[in-house]
Amino acid sequence: MSFEGKVVIVTGGGQGIGAAIAQEFSKNGAKVVLAEIDEEAGVEREEIIKGSGGECKFIKTDVADEESVRNMVEKTVNLYGSVDILVNNAAISCGGDIFTRPTADWKRVIDVNLTGPYLCSKHAAKYMKEKGGVIINIASTRAFMSEPDTEPYSASKGGIIALTHSLAISLSKYGIRVCAISPGWIEVSDWKKKSLRKTPVLRDIDHKQHPAGRVGKPEDIAKACLFMASDDAGFITGTNLTVDGGMTIKMIYVD
Repeated sequence: MSFEGKVVIVTGGGQGIGAAIAQEFSKNGAKVVLAEIDEEAGVEREEIIKGSGGECKFIKTDVADEESVRNMVEKTVNLYGSVDILVNNAAISCGGDIFTRPTADWKRVIDVNLTGPYLCSKHAAKYMKEKGGVIINIASTRAFMSEPDTEPYSASKGGIIALTHSLAISLSKYGIRVCAISPGWIEVSDWKKKSLRKTPVLRDIDHKQHPAGRVGKPEDIAKACLFMASDDAGFITGTNLTVDGGMTIKMIYVD
């Protein structure tokens, strides 16, 4: 798939899944903007992509702050002339349980994970209206299933699914497609910024609980993004693609 001449914004593009998405688009000819709050991660990933011959710009961005988002999108357009693809990937989680977790932590997760994609879509879509575009929201299988004490993260990702089909309808008249991708277990240890990077440590049982036979890699999500953003997916909008190695459809029986 060629994205030659396309301008792609990836939020949270400095490390983890976002970094893999940014690098995959760059490898396929896109001009990539890393909208990242972590300056260390953003600068490092920009250097990596440029070192591989790609065109890339890190713009420090807090996706939960509308002025920061507006500034990032305007800088992107001033630099590259347009916005063709937006990948809303930036997300955070928090600890605690429903009895001990500060309400401020809940609000911050919702602000980043759900309000952030709304704000980024709002401002990027202004520049997509004339010629169309693609918005991809990174949701999660946590939108559909949970472990204990994950309420803020799970709620934010469930909201992403609803936001996706709502935006798809609202923006359809402008030729803008909006889709979601829900990753399952994706191992990101070796995709973090250098100061936090580790070699993944995975057990056989970790791989075997996936029908596909292995834990996911950031590249799996990156390649799904490329498909969803391509003309080959031109008849797909408002929907969610689960990329989890089959984990969420596997029935589990306890003896």
